[in-house]
Amino acid sequence: MVYDLVLIHPPTVFDFRKEMLFTGPISDVVPSSPVFEMYPIGLTSIGDYLERFGLKVKIINIANRMLLNPHFDVEKKLRGIKTKAFGIDLHWLPHAHGSIEIAKILKLLHPDVPVLFGGLSSRYFHKELLEYPCIDFVVRGDTTEKLILMLLNALAAGKKEFSSIPNLSWRRGEEAVHNPHTYVPDDLDEFDFPGYRYIIRSVFKYFNLLDPLPYKGWFQYPNTAILTSKGCTYNCLICGGSKDAYLQNCSRKRIAMRSPHKMLEDIAFIQRFSRAPVFLLNDIRQGGKEYVNEFFDGLAKMELKNELVFELFQYVDEEFFARLHKAVPKYSVQITLESSDEEIRRFNGKFNCSNKKVIDTLQYAMKHGCAKIDLFFMTGIPKQSYQSAIDNVRFCELVHNECGNDPRLSYFIAPLAPFLDPGSPAFENPDAFGYKKFCHTLEDFREAMLSPSWKYMLSYETDSMTRDEIVRATYDSALLLNRYKLKYGLISQAAYDEIEYKITKSIEFMERIDELLELPEEDRSAGMALIKREVDEVNRHSICGKNELKWEVQKRYAHFISLGWIGLELLASEIATDIKCRLGKIDRESVTL
Repeated sequence: MVYDLVLIHPPTVFDFRKEMLFTGPISDVVPSSPVFEMYPIGLTSIGDYLERFGLKVKIINIANRMLLNPHFDVEKKLRGIKTKAFGIDLHWLPHAHGSIEIAKILKLLHPDVPVLFGGLSSRYFHKELLEYPCIDFVVRGDTTEKLILMLLNALAAGKKEFSSIPNLSWRRGEEAVHNPHTYVPDDLDEFDFPGYRYIIRSVFKYFNLLDPLPYKGWFQYPNTAILTSKGCTYNCLICGGSKDAYLQNCSRKRIAMRSPHKMLEDIAFIQRFSRAPVFLLNDIRQGGKEYVNEFFDGLAKMELKNELVFELFQYVDEEFFARLHKAVPKYSVQITLESSDEEIRRFNGKFNCSNKKVIDTLQYAMKHGCAKIDLFFMTGIPKQSYQSAIDNVRFCELVHNECGNDPRLSYFIAPLAPFLDPGSPAFENPDAFGYKKFCHTLEDFREAMLSPSWKYMLSYETDSMTRDEIVRATYDSALLLNRYKLKYGLISQAAYDEIEYKITKSIEFMERIDELLELPEEDRSAGMALIKREVDEVNRHSICGKNELKWEVQKRYAHFISLGWIGLELLASEIATDIKCRLGKIDRESVTL
């Protein structure tokens, strides 16, 4: 089969299976592994949108295929693909190394097939990306579905001039051309974020279950999510998705919310095939009170079967949780508090309120039926000292006591790692916000990802803590938090022992790696090879238990009758689209911005 576009998700480092990389806790509080094999949801919305016009689009999660099979031959897989274009995501900056290495391989194997990049990090470094001969186009912005369709149309027509496509960076001979960034849609409802219909359809359409899998372990724990908005009303200093970052990176002047109707439609579809929790990405309150009321009214009318997980950016009053509890049979909450220090939170922008209001928020949620609350803290944030980081754990104990030692509360501490987000206020103005940057260019970040330990991957230090102190604060906080969780029965003795062991070994590895770096190259390489297997054993879930972040799932999938109907519906839709395209009733050239 010849595809119109093959979308490839790379690993962080190519080849991570051979390199000695002690990544430590950098991915402990996200579903994926240190390889960051979970691809951005934009790949699915691109695939979904393009296939509405009869194009054939395939996602290949190369990172996950490499994780699932240590002998997976990447070059053999890529060599056998027949497509008119390749797309590679560079959304999260830790993929800076793997994405470009995959592009090099593709250009070597398929020299005449264009390679395009997209994602927020691609947008930020679009000029540098075009300096690599293996990259032909960079599609900029946060909503690129229509732009990619326009580009594929132009390529299919044999065009060499692309100046009419907004937000596109490309080469005219030896000259790099960066078209004006003028396409910033306010209405997101014509796109699916994520495109679950596309994912399910592609499994049957292309007879491959492994290629589009979101992450390792998805079959055992099939998390689902819905993107509620693009842009943000908050301007947190360290966030690459902040208001200022979206303005600089995507020319987005105001937040764009998906309509409550569209989100309700997505939830209804998800629960037809899954019983896993549905995570609503971003705080829905950014849409305003009427928006929230409309969404809750719609939820109340549904026969909701899945647990919903809400993300909260600021203090929440009791009325919100009372309404939520009436509308949703089962829900949970995630709060990234970052610090127990009220002044630090005020400075950084997240949960800018008193600690009393933080506790009030938690108590309101538990009073009104919340099933689980995840509370996240960070090390390496502005104005945070070593002692301030340790104080986060003491605050967890205070919260737990104030909330009646309720087991529904879960606590996590992780570093701001590995990188300070480009585009964030702190990255753009480090001196003003107490940061010293070690990485400035894309090549700096690519080189950092090859560092033997996560301490050297850190792209920054603060005026309050060096990189060594950030590492020490992270592990000391994690040790203290682990003991506190055991004390209050939040984890078992076995879980406690495992984390205590992994943290102790991690500290030992950091010291051994530091010693090896002082040796001559030959001795250093031999020493790194000796400890690689030990490092691989503690590289995942090194500061918290592997099940602590998971929500309870008694049944992973819907019944087979529902799944069968979905398959038939999608097959019928595919046939109808194909017929319309052949009859000329769907014109991919007619799409307007």
